[in-house]
Amino acid sequence: MAFVTEEQIQQFCEDGFLVLEEFFTTEECDAMREQIDKIIAKMDVPPHCRTEFSTDEEEQLQAQGSADYFLTSGDKIRFFFEKGVFDEKGDFLVPKEKSINKIGHALHAYDPIFKQITHSSKVQELGRKLGLEKPVVVQSMYIFKQPGIGGEVRPHQDATFLYTEPLAKVLGLWIALENATQENSCLWFIPGSHTNGITRRMVRAPPGTLPCTHFIGSEQTYQDSQFIPVPIHKGGLILIHGEVVHKSELNSSEWSRHVYTFHLMEAKDTTWSKENWLQPTPELPFPPLYN
Repeated sequence: MAFVTEEQIQQFCEDGFLVLEEFFTTEECDAMREQIDKIIAKMDVPPHCRTEFSTDEEEQLQAQGSADYFLTSGDKIRFFFEKGVFDEKGDFLVPKEKSINKIGHALHAYDPIFKQITHSSKVQELGRKLGLEKPVVVQSMYIFKQPGIGGEVRPHQDATFLYTEPLAKVLGLWIALENATQENSCLWFIPGSHTNGITRRMVRAPPGTLPCTHFIGSEQTYQDSQFIPVPIHKGGLILIHGEVVHKSELNSSEWSRHVYTFHLMEAKDTTWSKENWLQPTPELPFPPLYN
């Protein structure tokens, strides 16, 4: 793994993201992919849990928000599907391993391979280099970006969904498990867009209300010309500031773009919003990154 330099940390502070190539080995990436294959092989999809995942705001509110399955997935390993992969009876129209948009949100806590990667000594060292004193892991996801159907992720800031007081306490670590290129839908960022706070938040509605999440504030409009593509090789890591604006396009290629990603919060002097969709539970308080 490349040693993180002061210059790179400075770059991160300026841009709001940082590419660290060759952070994980090919073997580590392959171990994560093999583990996810095992998890999918055992996947049980109760019909009522066939939650289609979409970034279209209305559908996101209806499908994700109204589904208890999503709201209670913070301390479980659960499955979220691409649009159009089930027939009206709820049976798969595509092979099941090609149907999943993502698996979330507690692989880091309950799966031995993902737990090991999340708490690996190099991740801990990176946290210390970044000056994190009491980082905790708030969520994790395995994202598939399926060939041909891997949906667009619209421009967003992670702090919209993972809100803290004060801001600037959330950090995403995004690990490419295969090469991510413009063809198979790498991330795009607006450099320096992490310095103006956020304009909207997704919050929980009162219990028993549908939809059970909604957005407050307004969505910014961004020009395509503001974004730069950030391709990365298998094993590379992208550090993502909680307020930097980023997106990815529909994957219309014939290659998937598998990623393991997780979010850290600096817990020192920070309040996690009680209105966030994701909440720590008695079964799973946010685990400290440092062992």
